[in-house]
Amino acid sequence: MSYMEKTIKELHEDLKNGVVTSDELVKESLKKSHEIGEKYNAFVTILDDAKGSAVTDNLLSGIPYGIKDNYSTKDVLSTGSSNTLKDYVPFFTATAIKNLEKSGAVAVNKTVLDEFGMGGTGTTGHTGVVKNPWDRTRMCAGSSSGSACAVAAGVYPYATGSDTGDSIRKPAAYCGIVGYKPTYGMISRYGLFPFASSLDHCGVLSRCVMDAAIVADNMKGIDKNDMTSWDSSDMHLYDSLNGDVKGKKICYVKEICDIENYPNASDELKSHLENFHKTLDKCRALGMDVEEVSIAKRLLNAVASVYVVISCAEATSNMSNLTGIIFGPRGEGKSYIEMMKNYRTEGFSPLIKRRFVIGSYVLQAQNKNRYFFNAQRVRRLLVDEWKKLYQKYDAVILPVGSGPAKHLDGSLDILDENTQILEEHLQIGNFGGFPSITIPNGFVSNLPVGVNITGNCYDDINVLNIAYALESSMNYRNQIAKEVE
Repeated sequence: MSYMEKTIKELHEDLKNGVVTSDELVKESLKKSHEIGEKYNAFVTILDDAKGSAVTDNLLSGIPYGIKDNYSTKDVLSTGSSNTLKDYVPFFTATAIKNLEKSGAVAVNKTVLDEFGMGGTGTTGHTGVVKNPWDRTRMCAGSSSGSACAVAAGVYPYATGSDTGDSIRKPAAYCGIVGYKPTYGMISRYGLFPFASSLDHCGVLSRCVMDAAIVADNMKGIDKNDMTSWDSSDMHLYDSLNGDVKGKKICYVKEICDIENYPNASDELKSHLENFHKTLDKCRALGMDVEEVSIAKRLLNAVASVYVVISCAEATSNMSNLTGIIFGPRGEGKSYIEMMKNYRTEGFSPLIKRRFVIGSYVLQAQNKNRYFFNAQRVRRLLVDEWKKLYQKYDAVILPVGSGPAKHLDGSLDILDENTQILEEHLQIGNFGGFPSITIPNGFVSNLPVGVNITGNCYDDINVLNIAYALESSMNYRNQIAKEVE
């Protein structure tokens, strides 16, 4: 086993005992970065001049990690994986990254994402397509595709991510690792390139729940530059992990998990749901009460539409500053209007432009009530339904997606029209700002699949502990991707 395939705690012990130095870890991580970069296209920038740091009592000190390229990093290229910022070097560092720097963590690269986080495939970044380290014909999902790929491939034990709809949690499932999105505002968003401000969450991708807790402990904290952040100083995620879940009550949604809802189900979908129900049995064996609940299918089917309307509207507003005048490469034209038009027309991918068109349309005065305000009302209905569940249950457990990673060319991924809610339900965690974590849940077609646990706001300790206990009952902790031949 190489050092970068170890957990944070194992690496910390090696560093403290003098088995390895921080400089040696950084050197190994940089070497792997170049190897993985060539194979899977996971990085925008590799920081070849990175150096080790002093080893302290902080578990992250001296250990390399990766930064999703929508986090601002002072004096380091930060592109958001967009041509509109292909040469942008910020003058400040995001608060979450500053907190990691204070812990002694060592950044070694910036990872590829779907352009500005607006995608779920890992195929729209300006540097090209990110390939799945288990199978290069499959996607990593998005938008935190590069971070997920690198962690799964053993470049380092963790990387930062951001999650607006499922952008940490679905890539984690597709790559066989852990993806954790804390309660909204636990980690400051200052310095994270905004996509949809009411939905955006900072978080972490790792190979085990314990590592996710350690990293989040070091990223979190109230921040005067982010008015949505809150004081979590009395919440100790790592120290609270004990695996004791006896008596905990969890539920799953029949309309999402019952195979009878998918009459044309593929073999992969059938196997995925079978895996999930076996996992429910593991939860029972751990002493948890597991119950089935029912949510109106009409409401569940609205999730994707609500997400599109709200996220596109907020993105249109947030990215109005991308003019090519303030920063970014200048567009061509005889007037500033022509320059901005050229910059935005030539700089953005077709997917981003479609999202801006949708956002502008739903925010027009004549459309606002019909689309934007109605989407907000349905968002509230969905959040209220989940809040009712949390009055009785500690968490909701659901499968992630409709199976393993999709093919990059899409030719073999013909889904039943009813599977949309399986693909999109993680967005509810963003609607409500709920803490949500995905962990590996076995294999389908020799590829990893995931299970998700979501709890009530500020109940992160409970959510992480349930995930920790469940992970301990399975054999997928700290697994490294092994490419299918």
